[in-house]
Amino acid sequence: MLDTSARLLRLLSLLQAHRDWSGADLADRLGVTPRTVRRDVDRLRELGYPVHSTPGTAGGYRLGAGAELPPLLLDDEEAVAVAVGLRTAAAGGVEGIEETSVRALAKLEQVLPHRLQRRVAALNAFTVPMLGTPRDSRVDADTLSELAHACRDSHRLRFEYAAHDGTLSRRTVEPHRLVSARRCWYLVAWDVDRADWRTFRADRITPTPPHGPRFTPRTPPAEDLAAYVSEGVSTRAYADRATVLLRVPLAEAADRVSPYAGVLEAVDEHSCLLRTGAHGLDAMVIHIVLLGFDFEIREPPELRDRVREVRDLLSRALG
Repeated sequence: MLDTSARLLRLLSLLQAHRDWSGADLADRLGVTPRTVRRDVDRLRELGYPVHSTPGTAGGYRLGAGAELPPLLLDDEEAVAVAVGLRTAAAGGVEGIEETSVRALAKLEQVLPHRLQRRVAALNAFTVPMLGTPRDSRVDADTLSELAHACRDSHRLRFEYAAHDGTLSRRTVEPHRLVSARRCWYLVAWDVDRADWRTFRADRITPTPPHGPRFTPRTPPAEDLAAYVSEGVSTRAYADRATVLLRVPLAEAADRVSPYAGVLEAVDEHSCLLRTGAHGLDAMVIHIVLLGFDFEIREPPELRDRVREVRDLLSRALG
């Protein structure tokens, strides 16, 4: 009986790790006959696991989706990753998911082996989040799911959008991708009425169904959508923009310039370009100077003039 139970667990682990298995491959892995594999598959079905099979020489077995969620087998690394991910989600940026994450984490930690409990506990005890997600930037979980489904199924979306100043507008878009940042979720979509690509804060979207019809996906505005969104929120969103040469390697600059503060591009092994924006030249000067790097302003000329004025002001203060 013990051998049979252990074999069933091993069979379930194989089915969860690989999409399709032939009966012969499973029999070889388990060291049994194909007939025994068929009997074990029937036992898994009795336990509620939806194992699908196709007959013939090209047939095999596949673990499908059922009406209820059956128990899952996780290896050590997967279990630790899920536990850490659930704890992060409990303080994350999706409204309404915190309590669910805590419940799931409690169930998982209850059954974790002691050696894994120690690893998860160490990660939790010695990891300090710098900032949580502000309450007013958390996106409703149902809204996020609705946006993701529209992206997947290529369905037009209709929604009401609240701008930064609270102004409301109605939008019809062809959604392409959701981009997750540390504090916010963004929807990259083709705005039908404006005939251009736009980036929308997901927490400012209120869907107004019915949606549709289906559309043929367009070529996205950039290959790297994370960089595209970063440039949008750090540069394109501002009236005052600048390009600055930083005389440090890209990796060193990236330690101080977050995706919300600007977009970096390597020039050579000793320097990189920073593209950034701000509400006014004074704020931009302060931001660039406080980075602490040697720099050269490429554009705009007005920023160079403002730096000279600040230089003269500081010189008089020291004189």
